[in-house]
Amino acid sequence: MYINETHVGYYATVAIIGIIVGILIDWINKRLPNNKKIFSKDIIEEYFADFKPNYILMALTSIIYIALVYFYGIKDTFIANLDLIKFIILTPMILSAFVIDYKLQIIPNRLNLTMFEIGLVIAFLYGLSDVAITINLVLGALVGGGIFLLITLIGGAIYGKEAMGFGDVKLMAALGIYFGLSNIVMITLLSFLTGAILSIILLATKIRKIDEYIAFGPFIVIATFISIFVPFEIIKNTLLEIFTLGLYKG
Repeated sequence: MYINETHVGYYATVAIIGIIVGILIDWINKRLPNNKKIFSKDIIEEYFADFKPNYILMALTSIIYIALVYFYGIKDTFIANLDLIKFIILTPMILSAFVIDYKLQIIPNRLNLTMFEIGLVIAFLYGLSDVAITINLVLGALVGGGIFLLITLIGGAIYGKEAMGFGDVKLMAALGIYFGLSNIVMITLLSFLTGAILSIILLATKIRKIDEYIAFGPFIVIATFISIFVPFEIIKNTLLEIFTLGLYKG
């Protein structure tokens, strides 16, 4: 049996992998902020002694993995599957960034650095078939991090405090190497739009107070998932209509 030209066996496999990865994400979220080792010789003993799985996170990761297979399919060659592979690898890292930043208002350097290092390897692999793709991905990292660094520096100069955390700057640089120049610009615009809408909702529902800091990392992650699953042209045309107040007609 096939769904969207992909055998159901692949969906079942990634669903199970997603559940396992969801357990790992929740474990990382508890260990990483405290600078504890993710993997140790006592991991099994520590796991059963101190840890209860987050079933929502497990289910969410599994659903995302199934959706990735549905949207990107299974191709015949390794290089052809790189889009699917990179997003399967990226998903647990950005979900972790979402949870940690929302709870603690930080994105650990180890997480951003790991994301960036893996992204460099993936960019190199793309270059084996087309070096132009690798160049575009590197430009994405420079522009993604550069935009947020500029906002941080300008905000610091004007208001005397960070307008954007450096964890967000590093996260955008890391994401840029997965998405490339055009897509990282779209993610930037989407993150600010998402941030504005959800911040209003959080304040209106009193989940957050007017004087309380709202982490920006979760908005970046939401924008990233939108970019993964929604075609570029649809995002571009939608954003142009919003930011031009309907004057643009795609």
